[in-house]
Amino acid sequence: MRILIIEDEKKMASFIERGLKEEGYVVDTAYDGETGWEYATTNTYDVIILDWMLPKMSGLAVCSKLRQAGLTVPILILTARDGVDDKIQGLDQGADDYLTKPFSFNELLARIRALLRRSPGFAEERVLKAGDLRLDLISRQAHIGSQIITLSQKEFSLLEYLMRHTGEVVSRSQIAEHVWDLHFDPMTNTIDVFINFLRKKIDTDRRTSRIETVRGVGYRLLEK
Repeated sequence: MRILIIEDEKKMASFIERGLKEEGYVVDTAYDGETGWEYATTNTYDVIILDWMLPKMSGLAVCSKLRQAGLTVPILILTARDGVDDKIQGLDQGADDYLTKPFSFNELLARIRALLRRSPGFAEERVLKAGDLRLDLISRQAHIGSQIITLSQKEFSLLEYLMRHTGEVVSRSQIAEHVWDLHFDPMTNTIDVFINFLRKKIDTDRRTSRIETVRGVGYRLLEK
């Protein structure tokens, strides 16, 4: 899952970015409203964390413009302004949630999970399944039958994306967009390398791979 942080306080942005990456999220960061708007309208995100007070374009203006442009991505506003009128103003501009600074990182994570559960296109279940392959999104564990498969954070994110599109062909560019950040170089063979890592871990009991290569297009996770 990919999250955009729009926050001009670089220490705060770095703290949030580092924590989210440790949780397995793909994170992009912008430090002003105009750059944040550009990122949000040219990339696909599952959640946007948006500071209220930003240079070049305020967080409220970014939020309002995104909604006017038809984007339905969940938006969480961060701000030190904790008045009721401030919260009403933020929500009226299209924000889905509001968190005042300072805040607990665990509360931020809980609010992100809640936004994702309500987000269109994301299943409510905590476990994704493809045949006897199961992926628990809460415990962040993969299982084949009763066997636990140990995955790195990036392997888990890649498998999650493939399982959310089980039976569908996904291109390398789609994988790059949802599993890696803006600094990823699509000309490298990194995606192919990680696909091979996954195959070695989830195909030990099979003659053919669960992940099918569709030449010239991308990859498809088989349903069984």
